[in-house]
Amino acid sequence: MSRYLLNKFLYTVDRDPDLVERYRDDPRGTVTWWEAERANQILNCHVPEASTWLRFDEIEREALATHDYVKLFELGAHPFLTLTLFIAMFERDDPEPLGFQKEYARRLAHFSLPYPDIAT
Repeated sequence: MSRYLLNKFLYTVDRDPDLVERYRDDPRGTVTWWEAERANQILNCHVPEASTWLRFDEIEREALATHDYVKLFELGAHPFLTLTLFIAMFERDDPEPLGFQKEYARRLAHFSLPYPDIAT
């Protein structure tokens, strides 16, 4: 398991409006594509560089592919990264102001201190 890779996925998708829409419309396909094409790219390099060893495990891949932000929180994905991406994808579907944020909080309400470790 790699909290780093989960957070990298959330971070890079959230910063690209086209990827946000792609992930919203085709989560499984986007996760598969991102893992093959982007997971090993080293961010913020002037010359494209890549590693070769990063990949999701099955639980991480399934949580991302099913938009399961509760499972992502349990796995240690950073809650700010998860919340901002999922707001970008789903806030528009809720007619109530802050409706998605309230649903997010409700679905995570069963967690208590200490919360899952988010250190990478």
